[in-house]
Amino acid sequence: MTETRKPWHGVIVATALPFKDDLSVDFDAYAEHVHFLAEHGCDGVAPNGSLGEYQTLTEQERAQVVRTAVEAAPEGFTVMPGAGAYGGMETQRWAEQAAEAGASALMLLPPNSYRATDDDVVQHYRMAAKAGLPIVGYNNPIDTKVDLTPRLIARLHEEGLMVGVKEFSGDVRRAYEIKELAPGMDLLIGTDDTVLEMGLAGAVGWVAGYPNAIPTSTVELYRLSTSGDLNDLDRAREIYRGLHSLLRWDSKTEFVQAIKLSMDVVGHHGGMCRPPRGPLSPEIRDRVVRDTEAAVANGYAPEFAGAL
Repeated sequence: MTETRKPWHGVIVATALPFKDDLSVDFDAYAEHVHFLAEHGCDGVAPNGSLGEYQTLTEQERAQVVRTAVEAAPEGFTVMPGAGAYGGMETQRWAEQAAEAGASALMLLPPNSYRATDDDVVQHYRMAAKAGLPIVGYNNPIDTKVDLTPRLIARLHEEGLMVGVKEFSGDVRRAYEIKELAPGMDLLIGTDDTVLEMGLAGAVGWVAGYPNAIPTSTVELYRLSTSGDLNDLDRAREIYRGLHSLLRWDSKTEFVQAIKLSMDVVGHHGGMCRPPRGPLSPEIRDRVVRDTEAAVANGYAPEFAGAL
């Protein structure tokens, strides 16, 4: 991490949230998790994203998650909370809460309670921008049904409403169109199974899932994929091939349960999810365990050496 790094650059982990046996939030364990990620080379955290199960939290819990992350973050470590909400006024309030708590930036979905028009999307980002924090857009048309198209992203960037975009569409071709239409827009990898492709396309950040479980190797993969040095590509491809079956779970419907299960397998508490997310089916559970154990056996979890 360098002093010149913008807060939304680098490996920003969309943090999983630990719960106690009664499904109350374990804030102490969450603070320890933030420390763990910082100690193993990550550049920041994005609390209250989908992986953090923000939709299941009370207002008090959601606010405390942000405060806990800020208090646990070492100097220079980014906290970029998700400010997604069904209503624009709610989103503005969460943006203001993040700013008051000391967050560095915001991660923001478009409105997703209906198929919003482009003008509605722009107004949504205008309301969040009033909080004064840099905004990284989160494009996930698969789940939200509202697509931040390259042209709409360029419009938001031109108005000063978006500094970067977490691209979760899975279509790497969009990276090039976004840069053509908005050369100053920063690209952030949004799916763990497109790290290498998006790195080659010019990504400067990764809002990441699997570093929750195996930070060392995934951070190395990101650094190699985005270095711009052709000599790094052989090692990047080697890591990518070795991890891709595991990273693929990040873009599956069961990604929250899968990543938490991988954390448990390596010996780093992941635990249960809150309803409506229930246990994985035996078949999927076995596949996630098998993919995680293979990553450990192949040396991709050195921070948990001897865990299995």
